[in-house]
Amino acid sequence: MSDEHEEVERRLASADLDLSGAEVHGLLCGLLCGKATDAVELWLAELFPQPEAGDLLFEECRRTLQRLHDRTLASMTDPGMGFTLLLPADQKPIRLRAQGVRDWCEGFLYGLGLAGAADDRTFSQSTKESLLDISEIARMSVDTLDENDEEEEEALMQVTEFLRVAVMLVYDELAGIRAGGHD
Repeated sequence: MSDEHEEVERRLASADLDLSGAEVHGLLCGLLCGKATDAVELWLAELFPQPEAGDLLFEECRRTLQRLHDRTLASMTDPGMGFTLLLPADQKPIRLRAQGVRDWCEGFLYGLGLAGAADDRTFSQSTKESLLDISEIARMSVDTLDENDEEEEEALMQVTEFLRVAVMLVYDELAGIRAGGHD
């Protein structure tokens, strides 16, 4: 999704939205995990509380975000599509990629809360532990990462894979709540 990440970043900047593409995607994923019906509307309303009618840059950004929503929802509901996080490309510096992971986690946790799915009584013990891990990742320091350290590269790849699996776990666990219409 790295090309898509760059496109989303450009559209967000052109619409004067001061959030990273990773954070916006994390927010969307958190909302999709907790909401069945109005996740996209809530997401867009959170990003653009007062959209300006007729603003072509806003409209283009909104169309890009709608496509991102559609692809993300499809990948979350179809295991064969392979859900992935919207993050900076692997060729980017490790600090930028780690910042993307951190932003994504912040957005995801915020989205879960916004969806009303942050009540931990809903989750199994393994999901509670995953969410605690995600909150720790959201607080990681990226300033000391070394571009030439293979171990740090490997650790970032493992964290990204952990997040992908953890999100699918949360999505699956909250399926009953989404189906029951507890928005």
